[in-house]
Amino acid sequence: MSDLDNLRKDLRNFQRPGKAKLLQRFFKTGKGEYGEGDIFLGLMTDKTRSIAKKYLSLDFSFISQLLASKIHEERVVAVIILTSRFRKADLVGKKEIYDFYFENISGINNWDLVDSSAPLIVGGYLYLSKESRDILYKMARSNSLWKKRIGIMATFYFVQEKDFSDALKIAEILVNDKEDLIQKAVGWMLREIGNRDQKIEEDFLKKYFKTMPRTMLRYAIEKFPEEKRKSYLNGKIC
Repeated sequence: MSDLDNLRKDLRNFQRPGKAKLLQRFFKTGKGEYGEGDIFLGLMTDKTRSIAKKYLSLDFSFISQLLASKIHEERVVAVIILTSRFRKADLVGKKEIYDFYFENISGINNWDLVDSSAPLIVGGYLYLSKESRDILYKMARSNSLWKKRIGIMATFYFVQEKDFSDALKIAEILVNDKEDLIQKAVGWMLREIGNRDQKIEEDFLKKYFKTMPRTMLRYAIEKFPEEKRKSYLNGKIC
């Protein structure tokens, strides 16, 4: 048996059908929903992580097969392996993982997969390499829900380094997006900016708070003092 076969066997040894049904509802896998067709085994997070740790040296060809799988936990394991290896790699190794990520981006197709990989692999590589960040704007302007979320979530790495410019520009591109998962991600990034510099966040909000989706606004102002938060929700900020 190959390492891939053994990994898949290990995952199935810990599957929990009852939890799988709950996860399939939670991750909106029904017809017409954002996770349509996604299949869950129902593993506990610690089991998934322990299996990923066991196979950290898995060949890229096998990781590619995991990312192409309909089984959600197989794609999760692939992401955990990639992020773990990215953290330890030199810049050349990081570039290899970054390129591989985009070659297999169709497998990064649920919000947990995006959020656990895009900030580090995409944002981290672009920040450390100082390469052009144009790819993020291309992603933000795409018609793909997941590419748009990758575009905004990648900026989390920059925000943590107090580099806010791209996050704000991409938030501006997505400020009227109709997708709930994009509204939440944009609001989240605005909130993270505000955690580090509230004035910068408020300068952005004062331009857009009356027109941005309510979900986005609620996420953005979640940590504001109660009186100020209510003022934004009531549209009374001048």
